[in-house]
Amino acid sequence: MTMPPQTEDRVRHALIQTLPLYEMMRMRAATTARRHPVLGFASEERGSTQRWVNQFTHTHRKLGPDDREVVSPNNDTVYSNAWLDLSQGPVLIDTPDMGDRYWTLGLLDAWTNPFAYVGRRTTGNRRQRTLVHGPRWQGVVPADVSQVIVAPGDDVWLIGRFLVDDSVGDMDVVRALQEQLRMTRLEGSDAAMRVDTRIDGRSVVTPSAQTYIDTVNTALAGNPPPAGEALEWPLDTGAVQTLLPQVYAELREQQNQPRELGGGWSLPLEVKTHWGADLLTRARVARNFIGALGIEEAMYPTAEVDGEGRTLDGTHAYELRFAPGAGPRVGAFWSLTMYRRSDCLFVANPIHRYSIGDRTPGLRHDADGGLAIRIQASDPGPGHNWLPAPAGEPFYVVLRLYQPQAEHLQHRYVYPPLRQLD
Repeated sequence: MTMPPQTEDRVRHALIQTLPLYEMMRMRAATTARRHPVLGFASEERGSTQRWVNQFTHTHRKLGPDDREVVSPNNDTVYSNAWLDLSQGPVLIDTPDMGDRYWTLGLLDAWTNPFAYVGRRTTGNRRQRTLVHGPRWQGVVPADVSQVIVAPGDDVWLIGRFLVDDSVGDMDVVRALQEQLRMTRLEGSDAAMRVDTRIDGRSVVTPSAQTYIDTVNTALAGNPPPAGEALEWPLDTGAVQTLLPQVYAELREQQNQPRELGGGWSLPLEVKTHWGADLLTRARVARNFIGALGIEEAMYPTAEVDGEGRTLDGTHAYELRFAPGAGPRVGAFWSLTMYRRSDCLFVANPIHRYSIGDRTPGLRHDADGGLAIRIQASDPGPGHNWLPAPAGEPFYVVLRLYQPQAEHLQHRYVYPPLRQLD
């Protein structure tokens, strides 16, 4: 199908604008549960797209090198996941006392804006009750509610992260905390409700034009564009059929322009609570990194090259050294995680270490208080802090900063380069 350049530009803009909405609905279909522990299956039909929302699902282990579903996964936390549907009224979320543990529930609207948080950084670690409601609700807030979150639309993705230490039994402690998470209605009933997601969320191929248009139409009914965004919709099916595969391919191939941090480090993503007018970056993130939280909660400086600009490769040995008093400035903790560049996954190794950081047991500091980390495929021997690299293969590392302080947020921190030793 050929179309005038003006029409093509208009359709392409609308697709870039709405692609995050479609991808969020696809993720909802992929990550919501078919079965409720008490209410049973959302549908007895095997191929049904009925799912439960307003219900938590949990992972109870940290990911390892055999997990291939998520690229660049973290090795610090386990996850709790929930999709909220606020069309029938508010949802109450009860969370237990977390002690001193790092945890967060990040809330993303249907347009991928990370608009609110509950957790250590924002609301503390005490036992608390959060009321989340949509933009049209005007009821009475119960007296025992700790905080109220007003969602921009009816659909919200809640992504929970809970720190797990390597100490014996800590995973069991975290599991018990996760299982205390509750989601109820104002009158106390289980908030779970059925929705028909209508699509196969497991499919990552470009959808048909009709599926895309139908999904966006349904989502728009409860999730209007963010304030200040004008949307020209609906679109002609033929034009969408022609341009949608191109848009998906372009977003996959055209990587985000990272912020250079110096020393070979860069910041792939930078958002606080809203993507604003940068619709192209919003679409790229939705296509490639959906679920990204704001940098005030966590930052992920990434190094693919050493201090001389050479690609990091397991053929060589490297050292990353933080000078005395010059380590990462964080309110929670930090970790350095290793990934094979070819598949963006963890690197299997004999000591089963996929990240190293300020919580790593046996971490050794230099006599002057500095901290050196050896990054290489072979064991550097006793007395070294070792992060194993893939033998003879390119790799990259991510410096995860949880609750980064102002030096990082304002880009004043000086990141030390990885120095090639051989």
